[in-house]
Parts: sequence; structure tokens; C-alpha cells
Amino acid sequence: MESIFERLWKLGPSAFVLKAIVAAIVADALLLAFILLRRTYRKRYFARRDARVFELRQQWDALVSGKIPYESWRKKPFDRRIVETMALDAFEASGAGESARLLKFLRQSGLIEKRIFEARRQTGWRRMRSLVALGRTRAPEGIPALAEALRDRDLEVRLAALRGLGRTACPEAGEEILAWVGEKGLCVPALPLQSALIQCCVERPQLLLPYVQHAEGPLREVLGRVLGEVATPSLGLDLLQFVGDDLDELRAAAARAMSHTKSGLAFDLLNELARDPIWFVRLRAIVSLGKLSEPRAIPSLLRGLMDSNRLVRLRAAEALVELDIRMAPIFEQVVETGDRYGLHAYLTALENANLRAKLEQELQSSTEIREEVRDRLQKVLRTGTLPAGETAASEGSPDKAALLP
Repeated sequence: MESIFERLWKLGPSAFVLKAIVAAIVADALLLAFILLRRTYRKRYFARRDARVFELRQQWDALVSGKIPYESWRKKPFDRRIVETMALDAFEASGAGESARLLKFLRQSGLIEKRIFEARRQTGWRRMRSLVALGRTRAPEGIPALAEALRDRDLEVRLAALRGLGRTACPEAGEEILAWVGEKGLCVPALPLQSALIQCCVERPQLLLPYVQHAEGPLREVLGRVLGEVATPSLGLDLLQFVGDDLDELRAAAARAMSHTKSGLAFDLLNELARDPIWFVRLRAIVSLGKLSEPRAIPSLLRGLMDSNRLVRLRAAEALVELDIRMAPIFEQVVETGDRYGLHAYLTALENANLRAKLEQELQSSTEIREEVRDRLQKVLRTGTLPAGETAASEGSPDKAALLP
């Protein structure tokens, strides 16, 4: 009995080629038929969906108010998905009153409870879809289900739960996230975690303090950045412990929190932070010194006016302009620094505050400044350039030259 290999060998190579061509043609025909069938189906599906959306939109107020019974559309998956999508889209674009009405509708219709059930029971992409929808509702009752999903083995599910908790933007969600990272560590990318915590902890930044104190490594850096973004003056005394911290973000957070703490200790610490080697720490310290609005901050602000970073110079200039004291003596000290970049920053802040005319008037009527000095200051104010030979040697720094306004 001949084997199958012998039969194929007798057919020759031409038969193999012919069969391969026929098989390829059949496969291509089947693939093309599938594509055309799928395209036809999707076209009909979207046309049907568009028509149904239009019908439901005409009855939207009656749907939300409950005049149309919920059972008339909840038992139909096609209608239920459309209504839920429309409600969530409207929820994100509505004001406070409309948001409360839509949230009440989502609760009474049972859509939130359905999503909570799916977020706990389903797996894979279905669970991620439920978590995303649950997060969009911003309903507090969805927080436990989202918190459970944080401990899922799938990274994508954890990220979906994290984004959902972030969208709720409430301290309770922040507590769940912090408890999770305190237990598991940094097991998701830093940026989504940072974004979610900023949204959730902005109302109660004190939630972060115990976790920052005990966290280590990359997690502490992330929590430090979050604390730097949400720190408020109410945390001033609590953040004093971070003034000398090795983490730059925590020093910046301490500087930001002391912006309204008008104590001698806070002022001394801000002066110290204004000399920090990291530019954004100096920036926060300068901004806080400006908010103190005290004349004793002038030396530090003048030093900030000669900083190598352009943002620090601009903030220092704005703080000097906003001081509630006579402007002519301040302008004289700015010119005496001999820093061309600092002068440009001060004149820019002066123009933005519409105070140039006030300074000109003060210079003309000032009796405290000698006549030759007053003429020189008026010329500097008019031309925007320092007199020859008065340029500071520090302005030749490559960093400052690159940051020339």
C-alpha cells in the first residue's frame, strides 16, 4: 500500500503549486467576505445606534426625571449602554446642579450598582471597562470596588482602578490609594499614581504626611512631588521637618507651605531655602517670601533677582513690585546690583502691573535721592539699559545668558 508521501511525490511539484494557489485564492476570498460582512454589520449597527440615540435624546429630560420607567430601557442591553454613555458624557460637562441630578439618576436607575457588581465579579477587559465607567460616575459608593481592583494581579486593571479613584477627587479615595501603596509599594508607573493622588489629596493634604515620613526610595519621591503640589499654609508647622530633607520636592513643599506663616522662624527658613541649589526650591521660597509682603524680605528678593533661572528672577521681580512701599528706593537697589537680566525682569514686572507711571512720578518728586542719581535712574527706566561700566560680572554666566528674556 502506497504511503501518502509516495502519492504526493508522484503528483509532482506542479500539483503542489496549483493546490497552493487554489488554497490562497479560497483563503483570500474568505477573508474578503469576512471583511465585507463585518463592515456591513458595523454600518448597520452604527446607523441603528445613531437613530436610537436621536430618539433617546428627544426624551432625555423624561428619562432622567423618571417619567419614563427605568424598566423600559434597563432590560435592553443596547439601550442601557446608550443611556449610560449619554449620562456619563453629560455628567462630565455639566455644572454642580446638573451633576447632582445626573448622579441621582444613575443611582436610582441602578446603573452605579450594576457597575459596582461588574467591577467585582468580572475579569479582564470587561472588568477594566466597568472600572472606567465607575470612575466616571465619581460616586463615593464606588470607591470600595475600585480599591479592591487596586490589588488585582493585572497591571492594566490596577491602572484602570487608579485612574477611576483619581477621577472621584475625594479624600476617601486618596486614603485608599495611600493605604494600598503603603502595603504594596510602588507597583504602578509613577505618573498615574502622582496624578491620582494630586486630585484626591488637594482638599486634605495632611493625609500624605505619615506616608511620606515612612516611605522609602522611589515611592517617597512620588509622594514628595504630590505633597509639593498640594501643600497649603495650614501645613506650615508640620512641614518644618522637611526643610533640610535630602528630597528636593519636600524642601519645595515646605517652602510653599510657609507662604502665610508670618513667624520669625518661617522667615529665616525661607531665606535659607532661597539659597537652595535646586532652582524650583528657590522658586517656591521666593514666591513665599513675596506673599509675606514684608520689607525685610527685600535682600532675599534682590538676590533672587540675580538668580541664574529666569522664572526665579521673574517671581522675585513681581514680589518686589507688589511690596507696599515706595518704589524709587527699590528701583535704585535694583540698578545698583548691576545685573542686566535682573533689571529686565523688574521692568517686565513693572509693565505687567501697570506701575511704570507711578515709578516715574516717584523719581521726579523724590527728595531722598540725589539729583545725579535720580537722573541716572530715570535714564535707566527710559532706556532699559544699565550705564556703561555698571554691568555685574555675574551676568556673564552661561546659564543666565541662555535665559535672557
